[in-house]
Amino acid sequence: MNESGLKYIASSVHQRLLNMARQTDRPFNEVLQYYAMERFLYRLSKSRYIDRFTLKGALMLICWEAPVSRPTADIDLLGRVDSEVENVVAIIRDVCEQKVIDDGMIYHADSISGERIIEGAEYQGVRVKVRGGLGNARITAQIDVGFGDIVVPSPQKVDYPAILDFPAPRLLGYTRESTIAEKLATLIRLGILNSRMKDIFDIWLLSRQFPFDGDVLSRAITECLSFRGIEAVSKPVALSSDFADDPAKSAQWRAFIRKSRIDGVSDDLGKIITTIADFLTPVLGPISEGKDFKGTWKPPGPWRQRKSRR
Repeated sequence: MNESGLKYIASSVHQRLLNMARQTDRPFNEVLQYYAMERFLYRLSKSRYIDRFTLKGALMLICWEAPVSRPTADIDLLGRVDSEVENVVAIIRDVCEQKVIDDGMIYHADSISGERIIEGAEYQGVRVKVRGGLGNARITAQIDVGFGDIVVPSPQKVDYPAILDFPAPRLLGYTRESTIAEKLATLIRLGILNSRMKDIFDIWLLSRQFPFDGDVLSRAITECLSFRGIEAVSKPVALSSDFADDPAKSAQWRAFIRKSRIDGVSDDLGKIITTIADFLTPVLGPISEGKDFKGTWKPPGPWRQRKSRR
């Protein structure tokens, strides 16, 4: 397509996103960021690396059509590739240059930079940043790639919803069980020092909206804790009243809810932690003792033990 055609598409998309931002009472830059992330994922889904990356993190809440979600500006991926920074940067550059249907987005491959990130002592990854544009609007996309984690039972093909009428990305996605397992691992590791309220929110949301097979969830938690070298405990500090009643934690939770513009969620951290504890401690008890857990969860709970077959 010639330059004037590309400018027309970019201008049209820009106006449609602006209309959407007004209709949904969201900042335009937020809507633009989501569009840019979506179109990057579409390029990934059409590249030769489609089976080497699995989508995870907050964007999976969109795939699962959760009734509420928190805003994010990052793309989180699990990579099955060489974890050297230079290699990951080269792959992201290839994805940005992938030929696709014109959608107005341009990703500047020469702007890509990467660095190693470390979350605690047990988890490493690579952070890549790339500048892009939609006409005169500019964005920076951040892609965080982790390595080594096991997805239980296995990654599943998911359709990432398209904001407009362009083709939607179809790629590998995380399971809800492994999502909870990784966030729980972080809560256990950080204990009273935890300030990652987004992890608390995500676990709460998933437990309120989706059913779970206790056997699958316990296997996901066990695999994750083992990989990250974290000891299983029956009652994590982050799920205790000591954590919930801490004034600093309560303030962090209220600030998170306010900043994220999340409606319909209690700003009482104690209630949220109690709900999560009711969901997870029945699973963690057997795990900490090396035993199986065979319950079934149907929101809002409680767990029901399966009747053994004779």
